[in-house]
Amino acid sequence: MNSTPFDPRATQMCESGGAGVSFRETMAGGFTLGVTEPRIGARATTLLAMHATIHIEDIKTFTADSQYRAGLTGHIDFPPFGPGIPAESGVFSLFMPSGEPALTYMVYELGFQHDGKSYYLAGKKQVRLGGFWKLWGETTTLYCTLHEGIDSTGPVVGAGILRLGVIELIKILTTAHATNAATKRESAEALWQFFKFFVVKLMHIYVLQRPD
Repeated sequence: MNSTPFDPRATQMCESGGAGVSFRETMAGGFTLGVTEPRIGARATTLLAMHATIHIEDIKTFTADSQYRAGLTGHIDFPPFGPGIPAESGVFSLFMPSGEPALTYMVYELGFQHDGKSYYLAGKKQVRLGGFWKLWGETTTLYCTLHEGIDSTGPVVGAGILRLGVIELIKILTTAHATNAATKRESAEALWQFFKFFVVKLMHIYVLQRPD
């Protein structure tokens, strides 16, 4: 699979706000057009790959936001549509509340064009309170639906499940870096804040097994 192309937005300096964090993530899996259920679509031998770059512009703002939202850019590879289709829009959310105390989502969404039509790929990792043995499966499995139109309200025209492999997980750690940091210390603090936030959340979910 191709890695995510370098995106200048991942390292650009912003006039306002503090230091942020950016990282790349690639997930791939079986995907089928003409179905609406991810588990059914995942049975296909045709693979869809999402190459995403996450942009957290200000880590303090991110961790203070109850939706934990950030930007997402990148591209997809999907044989029926072609390789390297760039995203025109994107949304990322980490541990987004679902309305149920025991369930949160990791959200990956991107919009793109194909043959003059707009499509929107919407994916969620379903993270539930439970035993530590569930951590790997839940945090690496993205249930996806493909919609016609510019957002997830459009009709579903495809579905599947994308997964993050061990090698790709290691790549995430090697691509994570601070953005908009004035000093090395500020850069290190931004990365520390992000990883601390992530680990503490996982501890609450899979070890303490209770919401924050």
